[in-house]
Amino acid sequence: MAMAYCSVDEVIDMIKDDLMNQIIGNSYIEDVEERKEALRPLTEDAIRDADAEIDGYLMKRYPVPMAPIPAVVTKYSKDIAIYNLVSRSGLDTGDRESNYLTRYKNAIAFLTKVAKGDVDIVTEAVTKQQTAATGFSISCSPRLFSRSSMRGY
Repeated sequence: MAMAYCSVDEVIDMIKDDLMNQIIGNSYIEDVEERKEALRPLTEDAIRDADAEIDGYLMKRYPVPMAPIPAVVTKYSKDIAIYNLVSRSGLDTGDRESNYLTRYKNAIAFLTKVAKGDVDIVTEAVTKQQTAATGFSISCSPRLFSRSSMRGY
């Protein structure tokens, strides 16, 4: 898998053991390690989708994929990836899965603010001045008349 904003292990570690079988969906897997292995390709796809979604919001203002990766981007990548996994089998909004939906909505709200310019993500590679410089620029034609060029008229 190409450079991602979070790792497969980080996402899998955030999922409760009993929820793993629900996400996998085929059959009940008793062994936790086997469950994690079965979940790995699904998690890779979920992370890829999450990162593409994040890049869609960030590309207006930042070069993507971001490197180094800010911690806030990693956090929201994990939240979106888990939501992608849990929503595969349908989300029960009255149960604990509503927490995943809430985290997903918070991630999208944050990314929307970043895209609008209400919030900045400053990385080590991008200074505040560089971030500000990407917003807009003004240019004009050279000045035709000045005090020195009009002297004597």
